[in-house]
Amino acid sequence: MKLNNLIISNRILLKLKSKHNVDVNEIEECFLNRTKGLLIDTRLNHKTTPPTYWFISSTNVGRELKIVYIELPDGRYEIKSAYAPNPTEVRIYAQYA
Repeated sequence: MKLNNLIISNRILLKLKSKHNVDVNEIEECFLNRTKGLLIDTRLNHKTTPPTYWFISSTNVGRELKIVYIELPDGRYEIKSAYAPNPTEVRIYAQYA
């Protein structure tokens, strides 16, 4: 299934591929496979308006990714990053999501 409400800039696409080896299909799968809630990134260096949300979910082949995005007023999601979460992020998500 293709999600039509994701926005990913060319700069972010390049970073996702070169730095994190993540593609758009994996991001879509994580959105569709999410089973827990969303968290808001409240760190000062990462605060945005609208707020930055994140979640951890698995792709269809079981690869766990942290998806970071903002929800635009029109309901679309602007992807800021996607990568394999570190143990601290996994713990925080398990505890608070």
